[in-house]
Amino acid sequence: MSSTDTFTAFVESLAEHLDDHEANGADLAARLYLSRSHFDRIVAATAGETPARFRRRVLLERAAFRLLTSADTVLDIAIEAGYSSHEAFTRAFERAYDRPPAAWRNDPSHIQLDAPNGVHFHPPADLRLPGRTEVTSMDLVIKMVEHHIWLVGQMVDHAAKLDDAQLDVPIEMSVEGVDSDPTLRRLLSRLVGQMDMWNEALALRGYDFGIEAHEPLPELKSRLDRVAPVFLEHVRVVVDEGRLDETFVHAQSNPPKVYTYGGLIARVLTFAAHRRTLVAGALASAGVTDLGNGDPREWVAQAQ
Repeated sequence: MSSTDTFTAFVESLAEHLDDHEANGADLAARLYLSRSHFDRIVAATAGETPARFRRRVLLERAAFRLLTSADTVLDIAIEAGYSSHEAFTRAFERAYDRPPAAWRNDPSHIQLDAPNGVHFHPPADLRLPGRTEVTSMDLVIKMVEHHIWLVGQMVDHAAKLDDAQLDVPIEMSVEGVDSDPTLRRLLSRLVGQMDMWNEALALRGYDFGIEAHEPLPELKSRLDRVAPVFLEHVRVVVDEGRLDETFVHAQSNPPKVYTYGGLIARVLTFAAHRRTLVAGALASAGVTDLGNGDPREWVAQAQ
């Protein structure tokens, strides 16, 4: 077994036995049929940190996730992380996150701690190895096209279950599962709000949907000017650093969910395309015809 395979097996075993706080280094090595010294040497060389330090870091990341997403007491979370006292856990947490648990819970930062190996706690209860291949911006475009082809195929398959009368009935605008009772104002507010919402999620803050209730156009324009550059910078950094396949926790959802940055970008663009099309039609119906239908071809060509 190569050192990489040994490290992968260690991560898988650790994920399975993360709450076995009685296990020592010899026990961890025995699970992989290795001597303690050989096991420590391989993991430290591959991971850049000893098995014990690796495990403590992952448990602290999970504890940070629990602080953010549960109402459990700090003591309960400390015990789950394998600490025998509130004080010991507080010292370890503060060394890692620069703030004691209670203060961090009120003003959280990112859950993941710096690690030389890229392995982190992956909610709800796993560990995640970094991808062996880098997802590029071109990969994301391909994935979005593949999703388009898959979804069209699914729609065709589902439509085959209908009779001719159902297939040929005139369609009135249907937005089931996307927006309820859309108006031009609400659609514009949601287009801006979608970027604003994800900016807040990436900053570990909640989003107030009440902002979108009959939002005045001057305030909407001001919000767009504020949130759009932040969202664009998030996308640029993730693309430039090859982090499209990296995950983050959307802790404000219930239950908390984990997404990749690439999936987030694809979601924003997918639902924004639907809303932009409706807005373009509504503007045309209101006599605003110089914008066109939102076809991106000309804009992309001019931006080259």
